Amino acid sequence: MATKIRLKRIGRRNRPFYRIIIIDSRKRRDGSAIEQVGWYNPIESNKEKNYVLKEDRILEWLKLGAQVTDPVNKLMKRSGLAYRWHLMKQGLSEKEIDKAVEEWKKERDKVIQERIKANKVKKEKLKAEKAATKVTEEAPAQEAPAEEVAEETPAEEAPAEEAPAEEVAEETPAEEAPAEEVAEEAPVEEAPAEEAPAEEVAEEAPADEEAPAEESLEQKKSAKKKK
Repeated sequence: MATKIRLKRIGRRNRPFYRIIIIDSRKRRDGSAIEQVGWYNPIESNKEKNYVLKEDRILEWLKLGAQVTDPVNKLMKRSGLAYRWHLMKQGLSEKEIDKAVEEWKKERDKVIQERIKANKVKKEKLKAEKAATKVTEEAPAQEAPAEEVAEETPAEEAPAEEAPAEEVAEETPAEEAPAEEVAEEAPVEEAPAEEAPAEEVAEEAPADEEAPAEESLEQKKSAKKKK
């Protein structure tokens, strides 16, 4: 008969409690158990006291070929039963197995104590960090108004001093611009004024000189005719 060593859940909702049972692998999950060999309470915070194993009965069933599920195997590792079963399969005597298991338990106790100390140190560091963060958060809250005043005063003075300088710099080119335009327009107006009379005089002068010459000839002719 193929058997398994596994957990069977009992208890009410949101508060699980497990029995460690020996059961026929062909039966359904909630089928009747052959034997109960321990229990497991995951709600208990202390991992050293939240389970109980009947080691002698479990070893007997292991010798008969029972298969262990992963959750039960983890509990066996915690108690050292898995290590004992490993040594038994190697063929060691009971005295050698007992000594090896005792040494393993002593080392495991040291590891557990070191973990507890490390957890305490971590908690103390977290408390110190929280206290430091509270102090740093309160200190800037008091100094904030002084910093705001220091930032606001330059912001008000800077525009007051620079604004007139920029306006004057912008206005001065605006006043000089007409002077340049006058300087450019003046030669344009004077050049035609000087050249126009010169040409007119040059053109009109021969007309005045020729007119008397022609009149004198006509007068001479008329005078001859009268004679």
